[in-house]
Amino acid sequence: MSLTAGTIALQRRTRLRRRGGVLALLALMLFGGFAVTLMVGQSTHSPATVWQVLRGDEVAGASFTIGSLRLPRALQAILAGAAFGLGGTAFQTLLRNPLASPDIIGITAGASASAVFCIVVLSMTGPVVSVYAVVAGLGVALLIFLLAWRGEVAGARLILVGIGLSAMLQSVTAYTLSRAPSWSLQEALRWLSGSVNGARLEQSLPLVLTLMLCGGVLLWRARDLDMMRMGDEAASALGVRLRRLRISVILAGVGLVAVATANAGPVSFVAFLSGPIAARLTGRDGPVLVPAAGIGALMVLVCDFAGQFLLPARYPVGIVTGILGAPYLVYLILRENRKGTGL
Repeated sequence: MSLTAGTIALQRRTRLRRRGGVLALLALMLFGGFAVTLMVGQSTHSPATVWQVLRGDEVAGASFTIGSLRLPRALQAILAGAAFGLGGTAFQTLLRNPLASPDIIGITAGASASAVFCIVVLSMTGPVVSVYAVVAGLGVALLIFLLAWRGEVAGARLILVGIGLSAMLQSVTAYTLSRAPSWSLQEALRWLSGSVNGARLEQSLPLVLTLMLCGGVLLWRARDLDMMRMGDEAASALGVRLRRLRISVILAGVGLVAVATANAGPVSFVAFLSGPIAARLTGRDGPVLVPAAGIGALMVLVCDFAGQFLLPARYPVGIVTGILGAPYLVYLILRENRKGTGL
């Protein structure tokens, strides 16, 4: 008995060390990526100069480049990536299916269709478009769950309903773009590609507040959410109130993804990839919300930098993440099909 207890304790310590190591590595990589993003570009500045600007000193030639261009862009990339990672992982864990990501089941497609309609048809710009995108994302999520409801929400049924609704919404977006005048077409296409170009510091405030509120809700329910991996009956037997958990997780997850989409556009596959990568790194034991947020933030930050300076031409971050995520989506669909999940 003592040997078994000792073995369990050793395994627990090993898992905690592994998780701590992963979190420390992600924090170090995020700090390094943030520093490089501020220092390197069409002009390069030293760490001392960057620190002077961040401290509030006026530095000729650097204050505008770092303080007005690079810093808001890097902050928005990190915050939007963290929101995508948290929201996507919450959905995948709740529904116990890696395909149950908001950008696969149509939530971001709803926000995108609304934003394009506002830009092209209503000639709206700025924060008003973001508000409509958030409302549309929440509305589409509600519609998906209502259509998939048969006394309960089955993961496979919800995914199929979401994929079908996503295709319809993408058709609406394509039709709207086909009727768009040239002066609004470019703005709509830029938004749809998923980009943090032209970010401003004040745009970070909604993301910060959403991460604090909705992210806090998810972290508060992280232990109950992790129990859902064992199935509804096992989680209920362990004291999880399933209905309350589903409502709180769905609202928080949709809020995170909708606000991130409203601020940075539908950055492809970040919500989809962050959870599986975090689970693989941490060993799939225990909640992966915090590592997934770090993965999402790092992915958007690095892919945005690569799209600006490491590729033959300049590409929005959504193009780069799409190139990375599409092969994994094809692999996952084939794997789920072989497992006989009905997808």
